[in-house]
Amino acid sequence: MPEDVKDVFGHAIDLAQAGGKHQDARAMSGFRSAGVLEVVEDFRSDTYRAVYTVKFAGWIYVLHCFQKKSKTGIKTPKKDMALINGRLKAAKQDYEIWQARQGAR
Repeated sequence: MPEDVKDVFGHAIDLAQAGGKHQDARAMSGFRSAGVLEVVEDFRSDTYRAVYTVKFAGWIYVLHCFQKKSKTGIKTPKKDMALINGRLKAAKQDYEIWQARQGAR
């Protein structure tokens, strides 16, 4: 991934950690809430995406960063959506375990 793209994605994550939202971040379609966001960045003739969630209070989980390879349409490929969904479920489990441990203290 080009450095310029990494810089944009890193800045978006930094803003999310501080409670803000990057100007190009938008709710990713296919999820029931605005808790899953994506930032799309074009570099030369390529398109890159970073997907992250802010659904868990005080935590940001980066779910997937990838180069969109499809030549047609803007829809996220099924393979990438499956990966994002799986990572979102894992993030939820991780967060719930952390919460349980905090409650046990």
